Formats: sequence, structure tokens, C-alpha cells
Amino acid sequence: MTVVDRWRPETSAGGYTRDDEAIEFYTRVNALVSPDMVVVDLGAGRGSRFDEGSAPFRKWFCNFHGRVKRVIGLDVDPVVMQHPHLDEAHVIVPGGPLPLGDASVDVIICEWVIEHVEHPKEFAREIERVLKPGGWFCALTPNTYGYVGIGNNMVPDAVKDGLMRMVWPDRPTEDAFPTFYRMNTTGSIRRAFGEERWSHHGYISNGTPKYHGGTTLGFALVSFLQWLMPPALRTNLMVFSQKRP
Repeated sequence: MTVVDRWRPETSAGGYTRDDEAIEFYTRVNALVSPDMVVVDLGAGRGSRFDEGSAPFRKWFCNFHGRVKRVIGLDVDPVVMQHPHLDEAHVIVPGGPLPLGDASVDVIICEWVIEHVEHPKEFAREIERVLKPGGWFCALTPNTYGYVGIGNNMVPDAVKDGLMRMVWPDRPTEDAFPTFYRMNTTGSIRRAFGEERWSHHGYISNGTPKYHGGTTLGFALVSFLQWLMPPALRTNLMVFSQKRP
């Protein structure tokens, strides 16, 4: 039994915790998506959320392949070409144009991606270009002012990898990319995606505690820290921004 299983016994009933941020995020994405839509998974990777370790419900709930008109995967890593749940895949250049037509997409999903964006304005312009009027940009990312964001910005790069291995031993090393945290507050999202062209409906929330080192004491300490924090200092930023019709 893992630490999470001990603290979140409901995990056995469906394969997810009561405060699972991915389930929270995809609940709202599912509410926005319909069968006639084109969906882009920006930062799709290898499709790790559908790996053998995931519960069947999670694999279905977070997977739109076969449930919508088309799913297009984009990533800077060529591993996206091996993603098994896409209708179309492209390798992209960081900060470069997206290989998609103007106003050709209904929903863009970014899960743990925009913390890696170096130039927010350029990124937002491309998102706006490819989304249809009324389309949605949906992102799940760390909140700059949560303990994860603060730790990332305060810890020197020289010791960051070693510390990460201590507090998150199971983190896949191949998924480590440079972080910039330039789009990780509600204010920075509003600045990048101008309010005259976008309406914003995101919020900040806590998820299942991470970075606890796999120990009971670590899980308890992180849980207490999350409970203690006021809303502005919670862990995750949920971005739901709609391009105005």
C-alpha cells in the first residue's frame, strides 16, 4: 500500500483521489467538448496519462480520441509521434508557429505545459490564431505562489534535480524540461490573452499532495501546508479562457 493509498483510501474506488487535479481539470474540459469538435493536445508527449499504471476510468476520462471529430497532438519532443491516442501528430519548435490553420480548432488542452513557455505573448498569439471564435484554451499548471511554484523559483538550478529526486522519487526523468513560470498566475494569463479578445474563467485550487518523498510524514506535512494556505497560495492554476466570438 502506497502513502497515497493510506491517506486517500477512496483511490481503490475508481482509481483516483478525492482531490485529483487531473480529474477536476478534465471534468470541466469534458463539459466543453462535443463530438463535432477538433481538439488539440498541446504538449501531448508520449501519452503517459494513458499508460498501464492508469486506472481504466482515468484513461477514458482524459482521452478524447474517438470521442470527438479529431484529436491533434503537438509537442517539442519527437516522442509525440509514438502517441497511441491521436488522429494526427506534429513535432513543433519552441516558440515557433503551430502547424495548424487559422480558426481551425475548437479546444486546446495544455496539461503541465505553460510553465515551460518562455515568451507568453507570442504563445498567446498563436493560440488565438488557431482557435475558432468561441473556442477554449484549457490549461492545468502550477500556481506561481503555491509551494511548488515558490520552491521552483527559489531553489538554484544546480541542486534542483537532486532535490526533485528526493521529494518525487517516481518522477520520469525524461519529462524534465526548463521552466520559466511566466504564465502561472491569473494576472499573467490575462495579460498574455488580452481581455478585449478573451474572457477568463480560471481559478486556483489544491490537488492531491505531491513532493512528499513517498513518506507518511511528508504527505502529512504537505497536506497540512495546503490546508493552511489561503486561496491565492493554493497549488494549481486552472486556466479556462474563451476566445470571444
